[in-house]
Amino acid sequence: MTDKGTGMRIGQGFDVHAFAAGDHLVLGGVRIAHTHGVAAHSDGDVVIHALCDALLGALALGDIGRHFPPSDPQWKDADSRLFLREVGAMLADHGKRLVNADVTVICEHPKIGPHVPAMRANLAADLDVEVGCISIKATTTEGLGLTGRGEGIAALAVTLVGPSTEA
Repeated sequence: MTDKGTGMRIGQGFDVHAFAAGDHLVLGGVRIAHTHGVAAHSDGDVVIHALCDALLGALALGDIGRHFPPSDPQWKDADSRLFLREVGAMLADHGKRLVNADVTVICEHPKIGPHVPAMRANLAADLDVEVGCISIKATTTEGLGLTGRGEGIAALAVTLVGPSTEA
């Protein structure tokens, strides 16, 4: 990858999954008890999927579906942390590092706040960065839309990546 200028790049990502039968969600690599699971080919971790898309976008490498297609049986029920570690390796291969990531989870339930420290720790470990480089927060849609009606869960992510070493 050749960058003109600072070598800083921004990426953004979004993911959504419908709720389905189940008793837990996986968010940021953390298993959270819930009244539903999600309909997904992998573990359906919207936090990690949105973050992977943001990082891949910053590298101009497409999206998570291009690299880990749901049509490929090897990704059936896969732990999304594997995806994140692979995308982290792609960052390094392109001479980049994560400067910071900001992720917003959109849902009415479950409550995200109690799980944020563990999610931040997982993401930081998988991307080999300090926990302070990872922000996770949550919001509701005040009862509006698919998340407001309790039909699913979504996440947005924004990332800033920069050169892996200072010149």
